Amino acid sequence: MMYPLVGDLAFEGIPITVSCRVLVFSTTAYYDWRRSPVSQRDWDDAHLINATMGVHADDPEFGYRLIADELIHAKGLHVGENRVQRVCSFQGISSTIIKRRGSGKKAGPAVHDDHVMRDFTAETVNVKWLLDITEHWKLEGKICLCAIKDCASRRIVGYAIDSRMTSELAVEALRMAIMLRGRPAGTIVHSDRGGQFRSKKFSMTLRNNGLVGSMGRVA
Repeated sequence: MMYPLVGDLAFEGIPITVSCRVLVFSTTAYYDWRRSPVSQRDWDDAHLINATMGVHADDPEFGYRLIADELIHAKGLHVGENRVQRVCSFQGISSTIIKRRGSGKKAGPAVHDDHVMRDFTAETVNVKWLLDITEHWKLEGKICLCAIKDCASRRIVGYAIDSRMTSELAVEALRMAIMLRGRPAGTIVHSDRGGQFRSKKFSMTLRNNGLVGSMGRVA
């Protein structure tokens, strides 16, 4: 937008009418902007950008369609997929899933060290937990299950079910395990490199409850 430049030039002594003529817009348009420099559309766009970036930070694997779905159902925003796609394109927001040739997917970067090193045993409970998310198709549609298993007892200590594979699903399963196991500090929580487990929301839940995140190597 060139309107702020007119004000800067006026401060330097160049008449507003001259600047507007050179920059090819009317003085009326400039003074209209001065009365209301930020339009409602600008505010709406700024809010949408912040909300979009927040959803992507929580679920890095989301593309614009899933981001739009989250904004509509979880944030209550009235926004279309095309507008979200434009925002994502402008901000450089894209899914962290990198598809390789064939049907495989390239794992994202690890956000935790590997504290398990493929040793999935433990002498006592609440030393190592393993978690993963699976999809199951029913007549009503797809359901996603996130489950957490204790390496010592081999029992499921927390789980959550939802229609979408989001970071909130993983967080809810983790919260159940924390509650049922008496908030055990120092427990290693091991997962793959899925975006749900690399999200800020999941990492914060680990940190706030004194748990130790762990991620394995690819394959």
